[in-house]
Formats: sequence, structure tokens, C-alpha cells
Amino acid sequence: MVFGRCGRRRRETLLRPGIGLDCAVLELGQDTIALTSDPITAAGANAGWLAVHIACNDLAACASEPIGILTTVLLPVGSSEHHFAMICLDLHRAAESLNVEILGGHSEITLGIEQPIVVTTAIGRSGRNRILGASGCEAGDSLLMTKAAGLEGTAILATDLSDRLEGKVGVEVLKRAQSFVNEISVVEEGLSAAGSGASGLHDATEGGIIGASWEMAEASGLGMTLYAERVPIRTETLAICSILGIDPLRLITSGTMLIATAVPDRTAGALKERGMAVTEIGRFHSDASRSLITQEGTLPLEPPARDEIWRILEGQG
Repeated sequence: MVFGRCGRRRRETLLRPGIGLDCAVLELGQDTIALTSDPITAAGANAGWLAVHIACNDLAACASEPIGILTTVLLPVGSSEHHFAMICLDLHRAAESLNVEILGGHSEITLGIEQPIVVTTAIGRSGRNRILGASGCEAGDSLLMTKAAGLEGTAILATDLSDRLEGKVGVEVLKRAQSFVNEISVVEEGLSAAGSGASGLHDATEGGIIGASWEMAEASGLGMTLYAERVPIRTETLAICSILGIDPLRLITSGTMLIATAVPDRTAGALKERGMAVTEIGRFHSDASRSLITQEGTLPLEPPARDEIWRILEGQG
């Protein structure tokens, strides 16, 4: 429905839409720029903070330095000026933390929505010889991941379902889980990996580690093996997921960069030198098979039908 209906092709376009490809890259004279757009729809709190980081993460997964953003804020009828002001403050704080300018956008109160929707378009600067993305993986590449699975989903659930969870996981666990929102950015990871031998990059968002891994294999036309037991998952995430009946590998996980590389020691070493946690969790191969290796056995690696967070949040209504 989408990829065959993208208007007239322009010669300036270097990277076009595809599965797992979140950015477009354009060559405009002597400049090469990347653009991306993303909505925040699942978060009640921290929507402004997440909106900036999620969009800029897409740029980083294309080895591009974020420069500016434009943001559309849609609020439901009855929203207060204070709520709007807090979203704007979060947008400002996040943009400042990434050295990014808010260039403009739009805001309105509108019918038909129940919670704020924040859509961010981000613009970045790309190197002509350094355009990466989910489609750059090669057979034999190792798959690395930074940080841990389910960071964004854990932070959202710990914040928006705090009343439900506090008595079951305890206040301290809940506070630590909520603080994961401060680790959402993968800009530094993406730019560091791009300069240290990465062949493909992808920020893991909806669908979690499993969804993002499958997207990289699909975008690159490769098979892959993903080892579930190697994926790091924090105790706070495990506690919340256990209570809610969630698979953390299928939970939205902004804050994690997936990296394909033929030189895993070099790439991981460069990240670790910057104090970043990095783990090897899989490998790409030329045959078409895609497998998830678990304690229970080998399963097909398939994209989740939906992210786990929606199953839980929609059940709250």
C-alpha cells in the first residue's frame, strides 16, 4: 500500500523508504542530509522528552548527526495550559541535551483523541561516505546491542501504571524503572558505531528486540540467528514484565541500538571505551532461515503482530 505510491522519484534521493528504514537521505548540492518523522502515542507522561529522542535516534541509526526538529503537538479537548507547557519544557530539555534546535512545528486542540500525540520531524547531517541503516547488514556480520531490552516500555509502564505496580514491585524498583527514560537516546552509540566498523544500524522501537532484529534481516535480504538468552534484561524490566505478563523481547525498547558489524571486537571495544554496555546477541547469514534460539528450543524469528505495550495499555481502558 505504501512503497509503490511514493510520488515522483527525485535524483537527489540517496536512501528511500523500506522495511526497517526510518530515514530518507538527500543530496542537495554539496550537502547530504537525513530526515525522519515519528509519533509518540503510547506515553502519557514524558511525551515531549521521548518525541525528541526517538526521532533523533532514527537519525543516529543512519549515522547522521541531529541538527534540528519540527514538532506537531495534538492535544485532546479539555487539556490544560499547564499540560501543554510541560510538553514544551520536555521538548526543550531534550533538544538542549542533544545540541538540537527546535525549528518550528504546529500545535492544536483537536477532537477524536484521548491523550496527547506528539509528532516530530528531525533533520540531520550525513557524511557522503557514511550512510548506514538497517539494510546494510552483510552475511557473517555479528549483531550487537547496546544497553538492555525494553528500556522505553519499562519506563512508560512504570510511570503510567505506577498505582497498579507500586504495591507489587516496591517504590524503589518503580523509581529505578521510571528513570530508564533518561537513557532513551542512542545518538552517541550510533555515531560511535558508525565510525568503528558498523555495516548496519537500527534503533529498536516498537516490536522490541525481536521486531528490530527481524527488520534488519528483512531490509538486508538475509537470514539470521538471534539468541534470546544472550539479550540483557534488567531486573526492573523482568519484575514489571512478570507482573503484567509481558515478553520483554517484544516490548518497545528505544534506548537500544542494534549494530551489525564484521569486526565485533573493534566495534564493541570502541563503544566500551565510551562507557557503553554492549552485547553480542546474534549473527546474520546468507540462507533465508531466521531463528530465535530459546531455552525451550529453536523458534521461527518473526515480527510481532503488535508491541506488548499496546496490549497492556489498551486493557487499562
